[in-house]
Amino acid sequence: MQLSSLLSSLVATGDSFAPTLLRLALGFMMFPHGAQKLLGWFGGYGFTGSMGYFTGTVGTPWVVGLLVILGEFLGSLMLITGFGTRFAAASLAVIMLGAAWQLRGNGFFMNWFGNQKGEGVELFILAVGIALALVVTGAGKWSVDSLLAP
Repeated sequence: MQLSSLLSSLVATGDSFAPTLLRLALGFMMFPHGAQKLLGWFGGYGFTGSMGYFTGTVGTPWVVGLLVILGEFLGSLMLITGFGTRFAAASLAVIMLGAAWQLRGNGFFMNWFGNQKGEGVELFILAVGIALALVVTGAGKWSVDSLLAP
């Protein structure tokens, strides 16, 4: 496959509003999480604290921690703008699968009332489903991808 046809297939998208709504929902949901980890916003620990947690507490290799932090932050911005939507969505799907795997022992449900040891996997499953739908459909209307598509 030629590079130009590969790039064309990565940015190809329809003119539906459904993927637009999905990418905005996932992008705006993921942005605070990425900003917590990278910048320390929204009560987060910033890059150093997040890397310390990943590499020290969880035992994640340094490069994986770096990719998670950058993936959440930059991936969310990419989804919001609709730039590289398929790549960003696939990256976030992998990150969310990893998070679900890490927290699988906490059960299914979110910890709304603080009566379990941590968060369940339901939010991660929803995020993976949205991300995979975006991998299939592309960015939709009002996206940089739609401007770049041939």
